[in-house]
Amino acid sequence: MRLPSPAGTPLLGHLWRWSTDPVRLLLDGARTGDVFRLRLWRTAVVGYTPDWNRAVLGDLDTFRSVGSLSGLTPYLSAGVVYQDNPGHDPRRRELNPHFHARALGPLLERLDLVARGDLPTGRFEALGWASGVVRRMLNAAFFANTMPDRLLADFLHPLQHPAPGPLLPRPLLFRRLDAAIAAILADPPPDSLAEALSGMDDAVAEIRVGLAAGYDTTAHTLAWALWHLAGAPEWRQADTLGQVLDEVLRLYPAGWLGSRVTARDTAATGVPLPAGTLVLYSPLLTHRDPRLWHDPDTFRPDRFDGGRPAWGFLPFSAGRRTCLGAHLARAMLRAALLPWCEAKLAQVEGDPSPSAAIALRPRGPLWLERRW
Repeated sequence: MRLPSPAGTPLLGHLWRWSTDPVRLLLDGARTGDVFRLRLWRTAVVGYTPDWNRAVLGDLDTFRSVGSLSGLTPYLSAGVVYQDNPGHDPRRRELNPHFHARALGPLLERLDLVARGDLPTGRFEALGWASGVVRRMLNAAFFANTMPDRLLADFLHPLQHPAPGPLLPRPLLFRRLDAAIAAILADPPPDSLAEALSGMDDAVAEIRVGLAAGYDTTAHTLAWALWHLAGAPEWRQADTLGQVLDEVLRLYPAGWLGSRVTARDTAATGVPLPAGTLVLYSPLLTHRDPRLWHDPDTFRPDRFDGGRPAWGFLPFSAGRRTCLGAHLARAMLRAALLPWCEAKLAQVEGDPSPSAAIALRPRGPLWLERRW
């Protein structure tokens, strides 16, 4: 079957567009059809309908993580996020109870203290502020603030860089962080995620990947949420923050693109996929599909009063690989946004349009002003 493809170049295919503006490339590809082909360093097949998402995310044995795009960065190529069956499912069952919403209850007070402890005044840049708050929240949740903040900042900072920054190996930095995590695990503080995971094999790697996976994704989401709350003050209420977060996660899913590699010959939505095919799904495209979402480019939190389409809303992926930290991310976002319901917030200037690196991020700075 010959699949449609967006415009590329004869020599480089789509590699140049992928390296400079992958969001635009995906949006152009979606205009060619529900499934399309990209010529990168290898051929990739991209789909974004609910049926495609169900096929790719619902079959862990056929659509594998090892060899996918996650393996390109040392920040994500370990732990349960990069593990395939038969090891994935039992590992996930071991980790799930510690990240369930009920298990996170003892952490909420710590998150609230971080959120209220460093509110800016006057003019500030949303992403810069959000990155610091999220880093400190991760320290509070995982380590009860016992991890040296400078070390954690050094580890997480490359994730904010454009490619190839997050892709470069940093063995000395990783060893320093691993040693610090191991020392905390040896005598973990009470009511911390380190305490919950302390008896688990490979807990150091799971925590390291959890920190990386939860950092820039949550920080970027928080920055966008503040931007939209500043522009729509009628939504700056504690009882509507859930809808606001859902709408921000719909418009700007941090995990804008997911990838798998087929373990055997198969098909998805009638498209043949030989063994070894790089298969991509895109929450960004799914969330902007007008067949699923009316007026998809507009910020409208009230749209969630009517529910959400099955396999059509996946800001934290879906199926058995749903993001392990989804409940923690939502708890951090809610804690960080609640204080802003009590303050006046105004947009100053900025470019909130999405740009992509490892995670989706605002294209330009988002300048806000806090007023009383």
